[in-house]
Amino acid sequence: MSGLANVVGVGAALCSMTSFIPQIAKILRDRDAASVSLRMYMVTVTGFSLWIAYGLLIGSWPVVGSNAVCLTLSGAILALKWRFGRRRRKDSRH
Repeated sequence: MSGLANVVGVGAALCSMTSFIPQIAKILRDRDAASVSLRMYMVTVTGFSLWIAYGLLIGSWPVVGSNAVCLTLSGAILALKWRFGRRRRKDSRH
């Protein structure tokens, strides 16, 4: 693989992996995940699981590694959705 292809691949992997961090931070800060789409993250987690399987089948550790990180982070968002999925009413916080 050429040097440019490696740079592009690393850049893409870093963007993919870090893209979940702002959402995790917001959910934890607000303790609210009502606006997060449960279906979307279920599909995302499934997709990353399939990418990992694909990476294993073709023997590509960069595909496995970057998608394992993405799976972990998107799985964390899914778990936080289940924990903080209901928006709390302001009047019930007395």
